[in-house]
Amino acid sequence: MRKVSADKIKAKMAVYENAVNLCKTPAESKENLARMGVALDDLINEEGLDAIAIRCWFEVQQQFHISPCMILGEMNNRFVEAACEVDLGNAIVMRALRFATGRPSACLDWNNNYGDDENKCILFHCGPVPMDLMTEKGTVTDHSMIATVVGENKSFGPNVGRIKPMDFTFGSLLTRDGRVCCYLGEGTITKDPIAADFFGCAGVAQIDRLQDVLLHVGTTGHRHHVSISPGRVADPMREAMTHYLGFEVTMPQRG
Repeated sequence: MRKVSADKIKAKMAVYENAVNLCKTPAESKENLARMGVALDDLINEEGLDAIAIRCWFEVQQQFHISPCMILGEMNNRFVEAACEVDLGNAIVMRALRFATGRPSACLDWNNNYGDDENKCILFHCGPVPMDLMTEKGTVTDHSMIATVVGENKSFGPNVGRIKPMDFTFGSLLTRDGRVCCYLGEGTITKDPIAADFFGCAGVAQIDRLQDVLLHVGTTGHRHHVSISPGRVADPMREAMTHYLGFEVTMPQRG
């Protein structure tokens, strides 16, 4: 990152300024976000990578005063699948979803319940959601959770906004005893409101038999992440993953 040229930084910063609102981001953080974006692009091109999974805390905040959330969102928006928290399994699912739907994919957290509705929850992440899946241009902010560890103004990068209402396919993947295990399902991002001060990029998801899905996630050892992409393509994805790739695929909505 420290060796990235000024010309490349300027060009990448122009891309980011078009994609997100950087009005709250300090100049040093803007520059370092662009540095990291260029460095990741160069690494992907040099190594011929199809997808990546980033270790996104705490070293990058301590050394460069940024978080890579928005960078990953911009990469995902141009079909370079990039997952958070070194979650390689979801990077693979994101790529599969993108091929199945022809649309960008996002790695999110299973998050809060939504009121008392057992089939609704909030899907959220700090900001790696592709811009094409957001209702409008997001605003880059300091990372309100990581700032409690590294200090304020040292973790700029989350892209705060909301996910568009849409039908979607979801999934996640892990390896167990030499087998690749995946679950798939379908749902809808609704128009239900989320509090204005809710951090990161989020949407209310309506998922039939949500409690069965969450029980499967918990009892089989899947991570708290789930990947989504617009459209309902769970059946063709299951066919491809089982018959052509030999994965073990479960669809917990169907029992």
